[in-house]
Amino acid sequence: MCNKAGADGKGILAPGVYDAFGALLAQQAGFECLYLSGASIAYTRLGRPDVGLVTASEVADTLTLIRDRVALPIIVDGDTGFGNAMNVKRTVRLFERAGASGLQLEDQGFPKRCGHLRGKTLVPTVEMAGKIRAACDARESTELQIIARTDAIAVEGFDAALDRGEAYLEAGADVLFIEAPRSLDEQNRIAERFAARIPLLANMVEGGDTPINDADTLHEKGFRIVIFPGGLARAVLRQMQGYFANLLVHRSNAPFSDRMADFDELNRAIGLPELIQESTKY
Repeated sequence: MCNKAGADGKGILAPGVYDAFGALLAQQAGFECLYLSGASIAYTRLGRPDVGLVTASEVADTLTLIRDRVALPIIVDGDTGFGNAMNVKRTVRLFERAGASGLQLEDQGFPKRCGHLRGKTLVPTVEMAGKIRAACDARESTELQIIARTDAIAVEGFDAALDRGEAYLEAGADVLFIEAPRSLDEQNRIAERFAARIPLLANMVEGGDTPINDADTLHEKGFRIVIFPGGLARAVLRQMQGYFANLLVHRSNAPFSDRMADFDELNRAIGLPELIQESTKY
C-alpha cells in the first residue's frame, strides 16, 4: 500500500473517516486509500476529545464495520499500541484480522493526546523501538505496513525528533511519520533527511501546528502519504450545527432541504437498489 503511488503517480491522499457511511462516500468520490482516525472515533463515538479515551476494541469494531463495506486500503490509527510491546503485538493481530492495511503507532506516554495538543509525554526511544519490532514480529503479512510516529518535536525539539526517526527506521518501520512540524522549513528538513530512505507521512490538521499544504505540494517535497484525518468531522460539525439550529427554530426541515439528500438519494448512495437486486437470488 504505502510503497505504491496514487492514481496521479505522485503519492497517496487519504481522507480521515470514522464510520462505514463516510468510508463508502469517500470510496464513491474516488479516493484510493482511507485513514481511520482515532481522534475522529473519539469525537463521534464518544463525543469526547482525543485524549486517550478510545480503546483498541472500539477501533477494531469500527474498522470491522468499515471493512465490511469498502475494499480500499485502510490506514488505522493505533495510538500508542494501547500499552507496552506485548499489548502492541495483540493490537497488531486484532487490527490485521479486522482488515487494516497500515497501522500507525506513536511514541507518546499514557494518556496520549492529539498530536496538536499541548501536554504530551514520550516513552524512551528504546521502548518505542521495541514496540516497532514487536509490531513487525506480530503481523502475519508484510503487506500490513507499520507506520512509526514520533511526537518529539513538541516535547524534546526538532533535532530530537529527527534522531527518533532514525531509531524507528532502524527498528524496522515501513513508514515514518514525524508529527507536527511547525514550519515549511521543518517539513523540508524532514523530507531532505528521510524521503530517499523511507516513505514519509504528512498530517494536515486545520488549525494545528503544521502549515497546511495541498497533497500535490507535499508529494513533491517527498511525503509519500498525506492524510487529512479530522477534516470530515470538522465539516460534519458545521453541517450538524446548522441542521439542528434550523429544526429547532423552524420546527421543520423544509428551510434546510436544499442542503439535504432526500429519502431516495440517500438509499441510492448506500446501495439499496443493489441490495434488493441481490436479495432476489435467495
